[in-house]
Amino acid sequence: MAETRHTKVLIIGSGPAGYTAGVYAARAMLSPILVQGIEPGGQLTTTTEVENYPSFVEVQGPELMMKMEEHARAMGTEVIGDIITDLDTSTRPFIAKSDSGTVYTADAVILATGARAKWLGLESEEAFKGFGVSACATCDGFFYRGQEIVVVGGGNTAVEEALFLTNFASKVTLIHRRDELRAEKILQDRLMKNEKIETLWFHELEEVVGDDNPKGVTGVKVKHTQTGEISEVPCKGVFIAIGHAPANELVKDVLELHNGGYVQVTPGTTETSIPGIFAAGDLTDHKYRQAVTSAGMGCMAALDAERFLAEQE
Repeated sequence: MAETRHTKVLIIGSGPAGYTAGVYAARAMLSPILVQGIEPGGQLTTTTEVENYPSFVEVQGPELMMKMEEHARAMGTEVIGDIITDLDTSTRPFIAKSDSGTVYTADAVILATGARAKWLGLESEEAFKGFGVSACATCDGFFYRGQEIVVVGGGNTAVEEALFLTNFASKVTLIHRRDELRAEKILQDRLMKNEKIETLWFHELEEVVGDDNPKGVTGVKVKHTQTGEISEVPCKGVFIAIGHAPANELVKDVLELHNGGYVQVTPGTTETSIPGIFAAGDLTDHKYRQAVTSAGMGCMAALDAERFLAEQE
């Protein structure tokens, strides 16, 4: 028979938002349970150097997440390697079913399931992730000072990343499969005026090319969408900027969403459209998507949950 466990606060997800929520909820003596999910540590476990998290001049992404997990555990958060597969928000307490069979009941839930960058699905893209292929310019652009960079995409994300990368790169090539961008007009104007950016219209990424020793990108093969002609563009970095998808599977049919699936929270709080359910980090944030902002929201969620539980009593 499946085990049922009750907690005052159930934290679902284990990135910076989840672990920080764990630290604060544990310090508030709420004895939280944190269920890590399918990718313990979240997106940072797939990055290498992190140089923009306060107190670390440089730290490896996986190491930073290990330290956050250790901190949450040290404060008293019970961290469980499991996956929540179903969340019933219609009952009180809330009921969460897990992949292991354990059922968790909770008086409050903090959702910190994050978001996942959308990828093209190429084998070569996968092979060079973290070694020249990235989905976050603000995370990794700094490593390509004075280098040539390729950005793939045509929406706001792609144009913003291309513009940002001109702070570091000697040249940025934007690859887009059509002949017009979907980005806002003001961003398009900035792009066209930037002498460092060249736009390659009617092209799509065919293959990432690179070396194995040391591992790194040397260029990309691109295909003309109309003629099928293959050409090569030299570069040291490839940024895939075709958007992010919030990991909202548990709540997409019950919570208010915005901007293509991100969980809507009351401005200035982490409160969702269901009292007692709170959301933090990239699951709600389509704008900043940084480890430090996610951690800040995790803190807010724990404090909001603590206040909510006190009011219930």
